[in-house]
Amino acid sequence: MLAGMSSAPPVLVHMCAAREWSSARQRGGFRPEAAPGFIHLSTPEQIHLPANRLFSGRRDMVLLYVDAAALDSPVRWEPGTVDDPDRMLFPHLYGELPARAVIKVVAYLPAPDGSFRPISRPQSSR
Repeated sequence: MLAGMSSAPPVLVHMCAAREWSSARQRGGFRPEAAPGFIHLSTPEQIHLPANRLFSGRRDMVLLYVDAAALDSPVRWEPGTVDDPDRMLFPHLYGELPARAVIKVVAYLPAPDGSFRPISRPQSSR
């Protein structure tokens, strides 16, 4: 979790290509791949870090806002990479991300320089 955070936030975020979300929605959700065995989630405040590391410049990405209370599998807060701010932990879902847990989907477009900007926590869900 974020340094100093004592409990999981009620809304987590997963980023993927719009076509991946369309396929996952038809299947009922995302399942972890064999390796690393989890689905990477972020808090709204930290999603720009993996976005810039993995998807810089891509214009086909969406953010899936996830109701953490609707997850059936464990979420473990684990370190990201050495480039992340000191002691920052990210939520990793060790199991399926059910489509029913996704409460909002929005396009996540990069700035003109290709970088993704931080986002704010959503005001409402559903």
